[in-house]
Amino acid sequence: MPKVAVLDVETGKVKREIEVNPKVFEAPLHRPSVHQAVIAHLANLRQGTACTKTRGEVRGGGRKPWRQKGTGRARHGSIRSPLWVGGGVVFGPKPRDYDQKIPKKVRKLALRAVLTSKFKEGNIIVLDNMKLDAPPKTKKVIALLNKLGIRNQKSLIITDKKDEIIQRSARNLPNVNVLCVNNINVYDLLLYDKLIMTEETLKRIEEVCGNE
Repeated sequence: MPKVAVLDVETGKVKREIEVNPKVFEAPLHRPSVHQAVIAHLANLRQGTACTKTRGEVRGGGRKPWRQKGTGRARHGSIRSPLWVGGGVVFGPKPRDYDQKIPKKVRKLALRAVLTSKFKEGNIIVLDNMKLDAPPKTKKVIALLNKLGIRNQKSLIITDKKDEIIQRSARNLPNVNVLCVNNINVYDLLLYDKLIMTEETLKRIEEVCGNE
């Protein structure tokens, strides 16, 4: 059984070791599922609100600018032709839905592959607890990162449930992000160097990703 060290949040030293689910942290690396999950996540972030007007939607241009023959100039039927400045746009973007859906099995396969990669690289940090006292203070998160020796690395804090104090304490740090375990995704797991979580969060991840 693979094991991971649990660190003391006060000292940053190893407190004990616990076993982890090999189904989640010793999974095969399935590159196609990881690629598909990343592409789907980025596509779902797109709003799809870009819109341009065609020549039929641009205002004006009802009258023919000049007669067909005899002027010596090229023939034109409307000043709102795409050839004219201020005219319509040819094949321009229109509002659309970019959402992509992937099967749950594929998404979990990708999550297990990325978690296994992070685990083997030693980039998963498990703490005995991660409770911050109110009011929210950024310096508390900075102190925690300094104890762990990862102050200058991109870190993703994963909580077992929504914790507003941690989110507000870390939101001013450019290299730190906070996600609930229900919102983890392959893109963010790959984007950040270190994954910081508690034992409860680790068990929750095993429950979510361990089931087919």
